[in-house]
Amino acid sequence: MNIRLAKFQDLTPSSLPFVEGKLEGHKERKNYSILGPGVAEDVNQSIKISEPHGFNLGAVSAKPLNGSGLHSHLTAEVFIIYSGKWRFYWGSKGKDETILSAGDIISMPTNMFRAFENVGDEEGFIFVVLGGNDPGIVTWMPEVLERAKQTGMALLDDNSLIDLNSEEIPSGRKLLDPISNDEIIKFDNYNLEQLQKNICEVSKRIKNENNIGNNIKISHILGEKFQNKSITPIIQQNTGFNLTTFRSKKGIVDNLKFDQPTILFSQKGKWKIETENSSYEINYKDTFSVPVGSHVSIETDGKHDSLLNCVSKV
Repeated sequence: MNIRLAKFQDLTPSSLPFVEGKLEGHKERKNYSILGPGVAEDVNQSIKISEPHGFNLGAVSAKPLNGSGLHSHLTAEVFIIYSGKWRFYWGSKGKDETILSAGDIISMPTNMFRAFENVGDEEGFIFVVLGGNDPGIVTWMPEVLERAKQTGMALLDDNSLIDLNSEEIPSGRKLLDPISNDEIIKFDNYNLEQLQKNICEVSKRIKNENNIGNNIKISHILGEKFQNKSITPIIQQNTGFNLTTFRSKKGIVDNLKFDQPTILFSQKGKWKIETENSSYEINYKDTFSVPVGSHVSIETDGKHDSLLNCVSKV
């Protein structure tokens, strides 16, 4: 069945999505695969929308002082912060860092080690967009794999996750060798000033808003087009997808058409989405996959500002 609507309350998270999932500082978190397989190493991770879109959408919730260890991806990774205060740090030593909060967005370059940690006082929540239908595997810093192995968790040479406390290494398989120092130095690093161009804080997003009519404003974060019109994004990085935010208290826009795979997911408030044949309502954290080529109406009627994220394949 072609599922287009992913209500957050119906999602099934993984509490052990990655090899470092039993370590202190990493075990108090949940991973959600909303659109596509993502990069989770848990083969039993539930995927809500499986139809390929050219990108993946996931989410992470973490309790204070929990998050991810240093790792790298083959494709783009964009974090959209829904709640909490998060420390993002990067480089093979994890020396450079920034603190971001709800409404902020950071797009991490490929070929660079990165990690994140909830440094707020309450459980925090972020959405993550990954480039490509298959974003590939996670490359971990060796110390992450070494520490994880002390808890019994390890990766096999096909990057599948194994718990050595309860499983035998399958015949014909062996444990994954950590990358060497010679490989580590091939990864890129950036200082905060260099990476600042990949960060869109709330103030910058609002400063770059455009009114598209009927009390709905948009901020174009990533990609060089919106509705087939050229537009300069706030973050000028080639990720393979566009990211635009809609903001309104009470408004409607009914002249939209998406010719590429597109998803809409609510960050604040309640949104009504109408296509030629159907009507949908998405609330906070819900996701809707737009039928390609359909004409779409988007409406919100709330007492407070509502925020809707839109990701489309380039």
